[in-house]
Amino acid sequence: MFISTTQVRVRYGETDQMGYLYYGNYALYYEVGRAEAIRQLGFTYRQLEEMGIMMPVAELNVQYYRPALYDDLITVKTILKEMPEASKIQFHSELYNEAGVFLNKGVTTLVFYDPKEKKKVNMPDELHSRLAPFFNKEQ
Repeated sequence: MFISTTQVRVRYGETDQMGYLYYGNYALYYEVGRAEAIRQLGFTYRQLEEMGIMMPVAELNVQYYRPALYDDLITVKTILKEMPEASKIQFHSELYNEAGVFLNKGVTTLVFYDPKEKKKVNMPDELHSRLAPFFNKEQ
């Protein structure tokens, strides 16, 4: 299992009239978590794109438990529970406030995609080799 954490502060412009993080903005926080998780593996989205790989979102599931509030410092926990197979990768996201209270969870499924060939492709070998040590320990 691979786990990454990063933090994001809720900005005023991301909230609704109640001072709650607007529901549509949770997906942006998941994206921050994914980008930082990939960075912790030694990659960036830009490098993957330079390798000819895009990663569009194919599915997003979200569950809201408690609101994130304006100026809260949110911890975004990003988890890969399984080694990605073939052309898809699934990120599990959990959001916590500064007190450690669980707020929200989501699962985002992305696919590895070659924009020139306009088709799904397998996960790049370089990314597979970076992830393998996190999953080989469990076997």
